[in-house]
Amino acid sequence: MFTPSTSKGLVRKIGAIKRFMASIKLPKISELPVLGHPLENAKRAAAYRAVDENLDVYKHRVIGIGSGSTVVYVAQRIGQYLKDDEYRDYVSKFTCVATGYQSKQLIIENGLSYGIIEQYPYVDIAFDGADEIDPNLNLIKGGGACLFQEKLVSTSTKLFIVVADTSKKSYTKLGSRWTQGVPVEVVPVAFARVQHDLLKLLNARTVTLRQGGKSKMGPVVTDNMNFILDACFGDIDDPGTLHQKIKSLVGVVETGLFVDNAYKCYLGDSDGEVHTIVKESV
Repeated sequence: MFTPSTSKGLVRKIGAIKRFMASIKLPKISELPVLGHPLENAKRAAAYRAVDENLDVYKHRVIGIGSGSTVVYVAQRIGQYLKDDEYRDYVSKFTCVATGYQSKQLIIENGLSYGIIEQYPYVDIAFDGADEIDPNLNLIKGGGACLFQEKLVSTSTKLFIVVADTSKKSYTKLGSRWTQGVPVEVVPVAFARVQHDLLKLLNARTVTLRQGGKSKMGPVVTDNMNFILDACFGDIDDPGTLHQKIKSLVGVVETGLFVDNAYKCYLGDSDGEVHTIVKESV
């Protein structure tokens, strides 16, 4: 039976929970519990530093959240700001724009407010991963098939921050480490034509229609209901020119070459260190 004494006990418990929630402080990176793998510790440290050093809690309101294993920690860190009494009122006003289904889930799971790019076409800051990063902060992206939306969000902000691990860093040219080829998002009905043009007009070494693998029969379908072609060109001397040539082909929606787009990159190393690459000018 529910009695006044049980009511008082419930009130005390609720009060204790509220006091506990209000007392939660943003965890320091140096005090975080160790994860199972050294590289995961480094990826988390890179993502947390990227957020701490670039997110302006007091001014930023629309935040782009990408996808990938390192970006998981970006959403986690922003969610920790939401739990801290010092920042809660500001972070609760954030709207987080996703680049795909995975990032939408990250936003929701961390208690953040989800918005769509149609409502918020201008983003204050965006965080995303990359498949390859060259010394000039040019990127190859799209290995996870979130391609067009990633570029839409990243080009809608001046502060595009990349988080990844050091295995994604190329010390020479794009294409030297990410050998699967440049992802190219294409309208399904045009994929054969684009495949032919990439091979015959742009001299791609190979062009493969990406398949769903064990989990899906047939081609991978993007969130925008398009196909992905992976076009291998070897080492890419001029990513900007190649992007423009591919983009000019009829049927191409977007390329995975992100040129002159990223502002800063945080790379987690297996030894626990975090390395940064900064664009000379915004």
